Amino acid sequence: MESGLLATCMAALDLLFSGDAELWSIIWVSFRVSITAILLSLVPAIAVGFMLAMIDFPGRWMVIALFNALMAIPTVVVGLTLYLLLSRSGPFGEMHLLFSQPAMVIGQVLLCVPVLVCMSHSAFQGLDRRAWETARTLGAHCSRAAITMVCEARFALLAAVLAGFSRIISEVGCSMMVGGNILSYTRNIPTAIALETSKGEFAQGVALGLVLLLLALVLNFTLASVRGKGQLV
Repeated sequence: MESGLLATCMAALDLLFSGDAELWSIIWVSFRVSITAILLSLVPAIAVGFMLAMIDFPGRWMVIALFNALMAIPTVVVGLTLYLLLSRSGPFGEMHLLFSQPAMVIGQVLLCVPVLVCMSHSAFQGLDRRAWETARTLGAHCSRAAITMVCEARFALLAAVLAGFSRIISEVGCSMMVGGNILSYTRNIPTAIALETSKGEFAQGVALGLVLLLLALVLNFTLASVRGKGQLV
């Protein structure tokens, strides 16, 4: 058993370092889709989190509760909902987005936005609200005061971005349902791992798992490094 595990790991490393075209195509699709989704989600989600933390309005607590609930929705439920909307018999079927990268981006945006909103809301709530009120009283424009608050909460916001990216880069259900797991087009790292494991082909699954593990380590070390530098300043 140990020799088989060692052989699988060696085969996985060989796939990674030999430049296997199929493997790197999967990695490229995964990063392209997830980076696009996080970039599209970033500004709107942080803006909503800021407004929920700094502006009082009727029904505010209901909106906060809604985003908290959305954050806990399983990815397969989001995938199923999006599938029904984008299928030929669905209201957006004429757009022909099902089983495409744009559909995967939409699904990952829907998964990412609640995480970013809730974590950015918590980040802004942790700030002294009097700084916002003082800046507005002294005549600072809303955008300038908001940028000041974003700078104050930058480490917590970076943690929110990394958490959102981690959620979407590793999700399986939504990408499988709306992407279709098409090789060289919509097959990303998690869906490829699920497929190869079900086929009993573990080398590629292990190689892709190593990529996700390395990504998790890089993201966490980046956050720890930024936080450490911020504390030293």
